[in-house]
Amino acid sequence: MVIGGCALPERHVVCDISSLGDPGSRGFVVEGESGSVELFVVRRGELLAAYKNSCPHTGVNLEWQPDQFLDFSNSYIQCATHGALFRLEDGYCLRGPCAGELLETVEVRLEAGLVVVILEGEG
Repeated sequence: MVIGGCALPERHVVCDISSLGDPGSRGFVVEGESGSVELFVVRRGELLAAYKNSCPHTGVNLEWQPDQFLDFSNSYIQCATHGALFRLEDGYCLRGPCAGELLETVEVRLEAGLVVVILEGEG
C-alpha cells in the first residue's frame, strides 16, 4: 500500500508457531505488492528469525530439500550448495565461501501464536 508516495510495510501471516519444530525451519513464498519473496523462518527456543532464501555467495536457495535449512545438528543454517554455515540469530556466515557476509533478514513477529513476517514496501 502506498500513502503519500511512501510504501507501507506489508504484514503476512505465514504459519502457526506449532508448525515449526524447536529447533526447526520452514520455507515460504510470500506474495507481496512488489512480487514474490522466497524466505524461511527458523526457531530455536525463544529465538524466531526470518531470512530471504538466498545464499550471499551466489544467490542460490539454501535448503537441501523442502523446509530443511538447518545442518544435521540443528545448530546452524546451512547452504546445501556450498556447505556455508550461518548463525540462526543473525544470519552471519561463520564458514564457507561467503564467510563474514550476512543473510538478508526479514522482520518477523510472533502474534497470538502466529508467525508474521513484515515485508518492507518499495517506493
